[in-house]
Amino acid sequence: MKNKKIALTLIIALLFNCVAFSTASASTRIKDIVNFEGVRDNILIGYGLVVGLNGTGDKLNNTSFTEKSLIAYLERLGVNTRGEQLKTKNVAAVSVTATLPPFARQGSRIDITVSAMGDSKSLQGGVLLATPLMGADGEVYAAAQGSIAIGGFTASGDSGGSVTKATPTTGTISNGAIIEREIDFSFNNMETLDLSLMNPDVSTAREIEQVINERLQGQYALALDPGTVKLKVPTNYQSRVAMLIGDIEHLTVSPDQSARIVIDESSGTIVMGENVSIDTVAIAQGNLIVRIDEASQISQPGAFAPDGAQTAAVPRSSIQVSESEGNRMVVMEKGANLKDLVSGLNALGVGPRDLITILQTIKAAGALQAAIEVR
Repeated sequence: MKNKKIALTLIIALLFNCVAFSTASASTRIKDIVNFEGVRDNILIGYGLVVGLNGTGDKLNNTSFTEKSLIAYLERLGVNTRGEQLKTKNVAAVSVTATLPPFARQGSRIDITVSAMGDSKSLQGGVLLATPLMGADGEVYAAAQGSIAIGGFTASGDSGGSVTKATPTTGTISNGAIIEREIDFSFNNMETLDLSLMNPDVSTAREIEQVINERLQGQYALALDPGTVKLKVPTNYQSRVAMLIGDIEHLTVSPDQSARIVIDESSGTIVMGENVSIDTVAIAQGNLIVRIDEASQISQPGAFAPDGAQTAAVPRSSIQVSESEGNRMVVMEKGANLKDLVSGLNALGVGPRDLITILQTIKAAGALQAAIEVR
């Protein structure tokens, strides 16, 4: 608990320093807080076979889909294996995933990730056979193939012991897929452009609107809602929308945010935003300490004990209940900010678990002006 208290103090102190720094120079580029319409990634997925494994592939009698895929692959190459019992251990069925970046052109390459689907022990040394990668619409957008690089390994001895590092059943192929189909999209044909805020906030959307209109010297941007700013393409930027984006994405704004406290109860992590404030409230935190000592006491048979009586160990429990001294009540004045709140709670010597309870209790009392999100 002592280490957790120290860690919490350091985390919150660092958070406050970051907040203080950001307040002094709160300038963020528009490109870092919005997504431009049409500029997005697309997910690709495929199913393939990895060959060349050193006996660490799927067991064909356990994974029928691997066997069927291997038979179908060999038949396409003119090798008939119908009715044969395949016993190879050098093949594994895998899923292949990739991200198609925006404006990727035909012939360019992208990285792929390969993951075992059967009971393969390792993909080390394997080669992915030609695998088509499809998008959500079922169309093939890329073809993947190449040698797999993994970040882990597994080793075993004759006695059955084994050592495994990281995940040897997942690997990557750098530039392992070639783009065969482009996503048709052109900025130059657009008359309006939507800017989607990554963290929707009406004040931030309004400021983006004002900054863009000042830059373009006209009423071209309009905040439709907390998450969207619609931009009308000016006449001098017609057919040059990419240039328009380049001119406005470097403009800076000061993003606003709602007062929020995020709590991860599983790890005891607490993150509080800059705008968290409280009304006047008194806080007292007492630690009840319960100590239980277990000990064994030897019981000897008495002088007139019946025949067969034996010496036995009898458990004895000692229970002590005490309340730690030195705790005191702290009064937080109305309008106290993050620094005041943290300093006051630290003065009570509370740990992460206690701090979670205190924050929730202050919220229940109506004195905490912030939303609490528990994950």
